[in-house]
Amino acid sequence: MPAAPPLPARQVAVQTSFDELGSPLRETTFVVVDLETTGGSAAGCEITEIGAVKVRGGEVLGEFQTLVNPGAAIPAFIAVLTGITDSMVASSPRLAQALPAFLEFSRGAVLVAHNAPFDLGFLRAGCDRLDLPWPAPDSIDTARLARRVLTRDEAPNCKLSTLAQLFRSGTTPNHRALADARATVDVLHGLIARLGGLGVHSLEELRTFSAQVSPEQRRKRHLADALPALPGVYLFRDARGRVLYVGKSTNLRSRVRQYFTASEHRTRMAEMVGLAERVDPVVCSTALEAEVRELRLIAEHSPRYNRRSKRPDRALWVKLTAESFPRLSTVRRVLDDGALYLGPFGTSRTAELAIAAVHEALPLRQCTKRVSVRRPTGACVLAEMRRCGAPCLGPAQGESVEAYSLHALAYRDAVTRDPAAIVDALCARITVLAGTERFEDAAAQRDRLTAFVRAVARLQRLSALTGVRQLVAARPTTDLGWELAVVRSGRLVAAGTIARGAHPAPYVDALIATAETVLAGPGPLPAATAEEVECVLRWLELPGTRLVRLDGTWASPAFGAGGRRAWLEAAQEARAAVHPFDDRRALRPVTRPARAYA
Repeated sequence: MPAAPPLPARQVAVQTSFDELGSPLRETTFVVVDLETTGGSAAGCEITEIGAVKVRGGEVLGEFQTLVNPGAAIPAFIAVLTGITDSMVASSPRLAQALPAFLEFSRGAVLVAHNAPFDLGFLRAGCDRLDLPWPAPDSIDTARLARRVLTRDEAPNCKLSTLAQLFRSGTTPNHRALADARATVDVLHGLIARLGGLGVHSLEELRTFSAQVSPEQRRKRHLADALPALPGVYLFRDARGRVLYVGKSTNLRSRVRQYFTASEHRTRMAEMVGLAERVDPVVCSTALEAEVRELRLIAEHSPRYNRRSKRPDRALWVKLTAESFPRLSTVRRVLDDGALYLGPFGTSRTAELAIAAVHEALPLRQCTKRVSVRRPTGACVLAEMRRCGAPCLGPAQGESVEAYSLHALAYRDAVTRDPAAIVDALCARITVLAGTERFEDAAAQRDRLTAFVRAVARLQRLSALTGVRQLVAARPTTDLGWELAVVRSGRLVAAGTIARGAHPAPYVDALIATAETVLAGPGPLPAATAEEVECVLRWLELPGTRLVRLDGTWASPAFGAGGRRAWLEAAQEARAAVHPFDDRRALRPVTRPARAYA
């Protein structure tokens, strides 16, 4: 009879849980380390012993222990506490030999220590003194973790000896590195067992765990169980179906679970989770689609717990009116009236600063009344100050329609093409004011110039994309496939992916055929909000993005405001860096002097 074939190596089948996201704890390698030192400060003390235990999945993989010659006498009270004397370390290796060996032992693992800042501080200081690169590994502090897991009734304090007794460690801590590291291993395993019942199964959840999340919120973690591990948008809803919060993620299940198991410092989010009764997912094909859908859903539902993008319709625009003598006005709606719009502005103050910059450089009228060519009226004080051509006086005494139109044309040219006329005028004004030591007035002019240039630069950048009828672009993915995006008038109308090795043409044609139909409206943003267009622009500007098809022209003005904006921001950063005092709070007298009367 032929011999039976040898049995294959024993394999253990493991059923992965949906609760285990990121890096499962059972597959994570931990190196539990403990140090003995000559004192409590890494600045002036040295390491005398290093002990470490490498574990994974509850199994000990190896141990590391060495005494270290500190190169100086060990203080007597340290020798009594640890039992390590000068004679014991006399023949031991110096830190220059011991530390590299430990770094090699712990390479790629998560460092665990009881009171981790102390031990990691000494290790990092040693690397700095020896000119060794600090690997900056992930770390877990069992003392901090115990404070968040255990109650006072279970442990009166979080000392290692107390926790080792609580979790029935097989090693008693005795202020020797290896023994304390072995005891910390048992404490770590006991804490992980406790956290498992609270839904912490991955390294990411362990790292961000916080007891500040209430038990009621933790019990709602089942709301994330049915969510897919795919990119998309999630909507928290209350018992009446109202949207409380909208967010996006590349992994819906992982992100939503963080609201129930991770430390969430925002009190509003804790309040929101307490009201939530369900989470609705919107699966997206790409991260770009998820980001755009988040913006649209926030604008649609105006969730009470979303702080941004709730009211895009409340954005402000600076409008150059379409009339015989145009003027600048602040409006909230863009109409198809032939007017020129600059914006959008987030605040009325920014819009007012931009208008003030234009009025400083161009003599556009600032009155709100309607000026008629046939019916002259009286002029205001701006005409006497030569800040306005006074078209209200009629062509006999003031500017004619033709003469005034040159100012409006200069403004149109500054907004749509080259802002040099306004920028140069304000720069000259700033120079004069600074030369006469009127620095506050110069700063006011600078703020006006900055607001105007930023608004024009943003408008020119957005208009360049919104003026394109259709654009198809692709970006490579991590699995050697492609992400596709179809953009019409600045609006993302379709998104998809191409599998690795597939011919792209059929995918592109199918995506274009099924894309959303866009009926472009008036103004610089005919089909999408400014935030959505900027989101698409950021994606298009990422390295590796390729244009597949382009219907129209995508170009910015050669002498546009983009270059001016970079110059202004560089100057502003330089000004911010030069300040004589670190504390920039206003200095107020403690006592107010008595008022002096003449």
